[in-house]
Amino acid sequence: MLTILLGILEEGLVYAIMALGVYITYKILDFPDLSVDGTFPLGAALTAAGIANGLPFVGKISPIAALFISFFVGALAGCCTGLIHVKLKVRDLLSGIIVMTALYSINLRIAGKANLPIFSQETIFANEFLEKQVPEALKPYTVALILLLIVAVCKVLLDLYLKTRSGYLLRAVGDNDVLVTSLAKDKGMVKIVGLAIANGFAALAGSVYCQQKGFFEISTGTGTIVIGLANVIIGTQLFKRFGFVKGTTAVIAGSILYKACVSLALNLGGQYRLGGYIVSIPITASDLKLITSILFLVILLASTDRRKKVKSHA
Repeated sequence: MLTILLGILEEGLVYAIMALGVYITYKILDFPDLSVDGTFPLGAALTAAGIANGLPFVGKISPIAALFISFFVGALAGCCTGLIHVKLKVRDLLSGIIVMTALYSINLRIAGKANLPIFSQETIFANEFLEKQVPEALKPYTVALILLLIVAVCKVLLDLYLKTRSGYLLRAVGDNDVLVTSLAKDKGMVKIVGLAIANGFAALAGSVYCQQKGFFEISTGTGTIVIGLANVIIGTQLFKRFGFVKGTTAVIAGSILYKACVSLALNLGGQYRLGGYIVSIPITASDLKLITSILFLVILLASTDRRKKVKSHA
């Protein structure tokens, strides 16, 4: 049971980093950014290639350096999405699709192949320092504790940024972009900054995911935006009545709760005896994406205000 709970916590925290980025685009900017499906594996590809074989002009990188490089390159990809939308006047949804599609090939180029393992390499979760310094009793919780630290740092930095002048402009663009224009600020540039930060978080999450799992897989980005949106919606809907809970905190809690729901659904598979009948539920790990999509649909339906508006007739 403890192993299952730790697995849920670890998976939830990894995707919480990505969900913080989706929170910026979905809740603050109101921008349907599908490029997250490309920037998440981008961080993983950079990390795997950098740790295993080395990156061009840089060589082999340390696991910690991989986190910063992934965030920076992910931010550049977010800038590309923003520039296509703002400067080339391409619709927001199409901008994300264009970058996401391009990143699929770029990720393959960076990694060199569709699957690149780093099991034998040192990561932020398994290295000589941790082997020597962490007591034996704490070793089962090392991954969860490191993830908690990373998520906490990301949350605090994002909260601090949102309190700056640039952060307030970011909120204003999503609520009322006319106000930003009236303040003699370029709303397009504000969008680009927001998309850069959001995709930086997505790539950072991909880097952490790669180091936790020990490999890069090109298909890891498929459905990332769905998971991120589900995390954001669960968190914001559950805690919307609690004014003291910040949006970033709600998103992190939503990520863990969503992973718990997925884990519960996967563990429902098997045979059960009901009365004199044996009921078989054919759910396996291969159904993960299907369960993810169904849960997201249920969450959307549950969170949508379905009250019918009554029209008044004169």
